[in-house]
Amino acid sequence: MTAIDDRPQMLPEEFEELARLAARSAEGLRLEFINGKLGVKPAPDGDHGRIIQWLARICIQARPELWLHDQGLRVLSYRTGHARPDGVLADGDAFVGDGEWADPGPALLVVEVTSYDSDTDRRDRVEKPRAYAETGIPVYLLIDRDSCEVTVYSEPDGVRYEQAHTVPFGKRVVLPEPLGLVLDTEPLKNWVR
Repeated sequence: MTAIDDRPQMLPEEFEELARLAARSAEGLRLEFINGKLGVKPAPDGDHGRIIQWLARICIQARPELWLHDQGLRVLSYRTGHARPDGVLADGDAFVGDGEWADPGPALLVVEVTSYDSDTDRRDRVEKPRAYAETGIPVYLLIDRDSCEVTVYSEPDGVRYEQAHTVPFGKRVVLPEPLGLVLDTEPLKNWVR
């Protein structure tokens, strides 16, 4: 890899303007900028949306002061990356006054639900765990519809998550502190192809 390959495709400010324009387009594109590379986040399908509803309901019932936000976050070293998680669990007022891209400090958990596209492996299983860990987000929940598994990443050390616990759909999994919630993943079996 040459030094040119290591350079970002654009400055973060340029990305933010491009993402704003893309979101206003007829297709409503949702862009991300991770590791200096531009990415397009696929539009969620109905099962994807139902999984987010399921998680939101569980979290709000257990912790009514929290909300599962649809919020873009500045991630990676020096906040030069921009990720659009499928959900960001934080205090209900955490992002009031923020624009499309917010500081991830209030985030207790980010969730990604895999899409059926060729970019999922690199994006959701490699780049995002690293980006979220570097940013210090306490818990990353990956709901993997390809493998029918849930992985809970925790204990970020500034480079990676030190803990990763994977269970198949149908098992219970703990979302560790600062959440302390238990998810029964049985319903996820209903929302995969």
